[in-house]
Amino acid sequence: MTPNTTRRNETSRRAILTAAFDLLAETGYAKLSIEGIAARAGVGKQTIYRWWPSKGAVIFDAFLMLSEGAEGEPPTLPDTGDLAADLTLVLRATVVEMNDPRYEQPMRALATEIAHDPELAAVYAERLDGPLKEAKRQRLRSAQRAGQLAEDIDLDVAVDLIWGPLFSRWLQRSGPLTAAYADRVVATALDGLRPRRSGA
Repeated sequence: MTPNTTRRNETSRRAILTAAFDLLAETGYAKLSIEGIAARAGVGKQTIYRWWPSKGAVIFDAFLMLSEGAEGEPPTLPDTGDLAADLTLVLRATVVEMNDPRYEQPMRALATEIAHDPELAAVYAERLDGPLKEAKRQRLRSAQRAGQLAEDIDLDVAVDLIWGPLFSRWLQRSGPLTAAYADRVVATALDGLRPRRSGA
């Protein structure tokens, strides 16, 4: 019987990503090494380098695997017709994810590597951040068509205004990241983005 190379490669790939994720939680990113990942996964380090150029790239794929389906169908945001409710739901879910110990280490490791590795930053933008930003813009476009947002706002700036404060507070540990904070971000952003009434 001919060995199923594709299945074997996928098994090795998942073993590597699982090993990287587990070691990251155990040792921290600074002490994480390709050699350590290879030993934990039971593969040669050249196998890892054949698929990934750096440990940052391994962690990125491990994060995608943990996220389950991040690269499947294009992401979408809820669109019930109530923009404030939809954004509140999404930002509260983001707060939960950012506070989840399973996600914190890989997300902080990625933030560090992306700041120093232009190649990884480009991959991150193409595979994860770009599609997520487009989903956010699409939801805001829908709100524009419904008359809930001004027609002339810059949607990229609007996305930064709504999601940026959560990431900044999380990254800098500048304050508690809570559902109440997410609610205030939505309320403050939308107060500034709603269409101005004539005569107001």
